[in-house]
Amino acid sequence: MLRERLLVLLLSASLGTFAQQRNPTDTVPKRDSVLLEELKDNVLDNIPVVSLDENDMGDGGAIGVSSSITTGRDPFFSAASYNFSSARFRLRGYDNDFFSTYMNGIPMDNLDNGFTPFGLWGGLNDVMRNRNTSFGLAYNTFSFGDFGSNTTMDTRASKQRKTTNITYANSNRNYTHRFSITHSTGMSKKGWAFTFSGSRRYAAEGYVPGTFYDGWSYFVGVDKRINHKQLLSLVAFGAPTENGRQGATVQEMYDLSGDHYYNPNWGYQNGKKRNASVAKTNQPVIILTHDFKISKKSSLITAAGYSFGDRSVTALDWYNAPDPRPDYYRYLPSYTGKWASVVDPVQAAMLDQQMRSDINLRQINWQRLYDVNRASYEAFKDSTGQVLATGLRSHYVIQDRIINTKRFNASSVLNSKLTKNIDLTVGASYQLQKNHYYQTVNDLLGGDYYVNINQFAERDYRGNSTTNQFDVNNPNRILHVGDKYGYDYNINIQKAAGFAEGLFKVKRADIFLAGQVSTTSFYREGFVKSGLFPNNSFGKSTTYNFTNYGVKGGVTYKVDARNYLYANGGYMTRAPYFENVYISPRTRDFAQDNVTSEDIQSAEAGYIYNGPTFRARLNGYYTHTSGGMDVMSFFDDSLQTFVNYGLSNIAKVHFGGELGVEINAGNGWTINAAASVGRYYYDSKQTATITADNGSKVPGSDTTFLKQTIYMQNFRVPGTPQEAYSLGITYRSRNYWFVSLTGEYFDQSYLSMNPRRRTYDAVSGLDKTSAEYHIIFDQTKFDPQYTVDFFGGYSYKLPKKFSINNRFTLLVFNVGVSNLLNNKNIITGGYEQLRFVKRAGPSDNLSGIEKFPPKLYYAYGINYFASVSLRF
Repeated sequence: MLRERLLVLLLSASLGTFAQQRNPTDTVPKRDSVLLEELKDNVLDNIPVVSLDENDMGDGGAIGVSSSITTGRDPFFSAASYNFSSARFRLRGYDNDFFSTYMNGIPMDNLDNGFTPFGLWGGLNDVMRNRNTSFGLAYNTFSFGDFGSNTTMDTRASKQRKTTNITYANSNRNYTHRFSITHSTGMSKKGWAFTFSGSRRYAAEGYVPGTFYDGWSYFVGVDKRINHKQLLSLVAFGAPTENGRQGATVQEMYDLSGDHYYNPNWGYQNGKKRNASVAKTNQPVIILTHDFKISKKSSLITAAGYSFGDRSVTALDWYNAPDPRPDYYRYLPSYTGKWASVVDPVQAAMLDQQMRSDINLRQINWQRLYDVNRASYEAFKDSTGQVLATGLRSHYVIQDRIINTKRFNASSVLNSKLTKNIDLTVGASYQLQKNHYYQTVNDLLGGDYYVNINQFAERDYRGNSTTNQFDVNNPNRILHVGDKYGYDYNINIQKAAGFAEGLFKVKRADIFLAGQVSTTSFYREGFVKSGLFPNNSFGKSTTYNFTNYGVKGGVTYKVDARNYLYANGGYMTRAPYFENVYISPRTRDFAQDNVTSEDIQSAEAGYIYNGPTFRARLNGYYTHTSGGMDVMSFFDDSLQTFVNYGLSNIAKVHFGGELGVEINAGNGWTINAAASVGRYYYDSKQTATITADNGSKVPGSDTTFLKQTIYMQNFRVPGTPQEAYSLGITYRSRNYWFVSLTGEYFDQSYLSMNPRRRTYDAVSGLDKTSAEYHIIFDQTKFDPQYTVDFFGGYSYKLPKKFSINNRFTLLVFNVGVSNLLNNKNIITGGYEQLRFVKRAGPSDNLSGIEKFPPKLYYAYGINYFASVSLRF
């Protein structure tokens, strides 16, 4: 009943949205306004991406609103994009697959997970500024769109400002130094335009110990005007990047190190820090666009793009050896003092003191890994006794998990003004993506060879010379650096879509209607035959096919030149993403039951006042999704293998309100305020399909396949604050400088949950009023937090004698200081460990939750970004 009342309230609110333009009465110098937006872009370009766990290969990271989203003059979305970013705020609590991005006409989102791979153009801020964004369900002229936001970027050379820009920046965030240069010629009399841009971002060590960053980027754009009706554009760009990553860890390790930025991924090797988790990306993109102005009232943009290349991440791997990770739970004082088979509080206290005082006990012991490998001379034999290799058999190696992607995108969009009051947009797109997943040996760590066998299957199926093979077709393969091992498979996805939108203008209202139809198909193709799953690992799997549709519409009522009201609504079905269908694609093609499309319903309404000294935007929204899927995997110590949870029947509700206010107080002073108050929660009991990768029994079961009901209904959607507020003041001088101070407050943030703890088995036999019941079942809420941020900038026009090519020359200075009060207690996210036992200690009064506490990560303390640019 509450849901229905909220929906009626939103639809009846008669609220509105529109593209805001600068009011002629504004007295703020345009140059300073541009500086502020550019500074904020650079600030977002420096936002750290924290790895949730060593298996994460996602594109989205944890950033909810990317630096590519333009906010125009909207006071709320400006705050959502910039001010709220430190807390990893996600607009309306939506996941990243609710936000789409287009470049020069083609869709850029990944087909495997719906995320936009912003890293493909990292560091190319100068050429990515021409963009337009529609938020929520609003009408746009380039796509049907997603229900979060839709951004189109125009990077064509002829659309770039004619200029040369040379910039140096310094920061203490992901990277320390940044150098960039951009040159755009503008359109020549012969119809040619060129743009070149390049940058390097570098840090020997970032804000977090043991991390590093080395990122290059390049861009080339060429336009040729064929005639007054046709323009042909070609752009090519890339951003090869290598960075040492941070890992989340338990609070005990933060306390032992005395540092909220403790990083378990590194250790000293020969006196130098070495990170075991190094991510690399190199995926160039090429886009060809044809712009055809059919008539004064119609235009057609057709584009095709291709991207290719690898992204990878390294990690420790080991065979028949102790876990080398320094924060492994058995190495912690709490385990010795509470959970070991023989509890020893005295030894636990001694270990606590040693770990606090000796950094080497808290980090990876690289020397020990090399010593183990160099002491492991072995003549490896197969089951017949034949010697296949002789030498130092590595027990520890560095693996490289690689995803090679080939993606083709094409689209064509026709915009036509049918009559004075009717605009029509029609478009079609086709996308084809192939991901190749495999892993290689990156470093033998002093050994001579490694062997491609499954140690967990070898332990569980002793004497079986086939079951322990990762690749039955090539058994007992001897591995050296660069060789593939373990898993090796492709995913193949294609999607075709068509849409139409009409905008109808009457005297005081604009009405739009839009519809979309799409088809999606995908399948898995395995290249190795697993000994555990010989019938489900090799070759092509079943192809899944989906036909989906969407409709949306809305009305904007123009009360007068300053007051606008609107209401929009939409419904769509969406094919499930590949990574949420296959439960363990690394080992086999086993998929979830009843694979169906997800349903999404959404409504929004708002009011905007646009005056010369006061702007305000008030908005309400409601979104319901159902039929969602997810897959979670973790290493289970009791089984010594990965266990997979395939979750289905996921429904969510997102509703709330948004407010943005901008007050021009005169004499260059501006006051900005924004608030987002929402409630995002799960709206269904979920079903979990549980399997183990070595074919052994799943936890709490006598079978290798188990289904459980997950009681997550009414639990909060984690990973973002559901309340965010900001208040800021900006002064812009007529002498082309500005300063801005903004405070933010965040609340209602929740920890990502372990579904195993929300089952009947997890709490059976416990009194619902007991503390242990609530410790296991309840969701963890983070404390409210705050930040204060400062921005400043100045542009100086050099004397005429310093002009270049008869163009005036500018020196531009920018600085941004985030978390000015150095609040280091902001937990921006984390997750409950998926390992769980009800009671894990020798005493019945010890809860297993304490044995496997959550892993967390913290926002940076005070951090800065400063830059100087020469423009001419």
